[in-house]
Amino acid sequence: MNKTQKIENYQMMLAQAQALFANEKNLLPNLSNASALLNMTLPNSVFTGFYLFDGQELLLGPFQGGVSCVHIALGKGVCGESAAKQETMIVADVTKHANYIACDSAAMSEIVVPMVKDGQLVGVLDLDSRLTNDYDAIDQEYLEQFVALLVEKSYWNLDMFGVEK
Repeated sequence: MNKTQKIENYQMMLAQAQALFANEKNLLPNLSNASALLNMTLPNSVFTGFYLFDGQELLLGPFQGGVSCVHIALGKGVCGESAAKQETMIVADVTKHANYIACDSAAMSEIVVPMVKDGQLVGVLDLDSRLTNDYDAIDQEYLEQFVALLVEKSYWNLDMFGVEK
């Protein structure tokens, strides 16, 4: 897929997300639909989902893909590292990343986008691809916009997940 097609796909995804989240504030369906929308948009995905921050660690949230890690400590793995730094991280080849946690052997590259609400970490968006070098600055730009929209449009009552916030 060339850069123009990639950008067009992301623009379509953002328009769909606007419509999905326009009249729904509940976090659970929004996270569920968000993971499905990402999975449909990104054909090389082996995991598209969310980890939610409970004040101590990241807990598996709604996702598309195979069975995954449930608990991730801050600073551990790409998700924990991104959450701790509150910065998007792109790993071109997970087999060469020293702090990588292997939840699925099919994952070859990863991007993690932190989700921050009112200055507080609430979770991360985690995407894994079956291809190495699958994520770049275009993915980062549009996925950060996607996360910002999701965070803004959803009511973050993490109590429903047993998460005290």
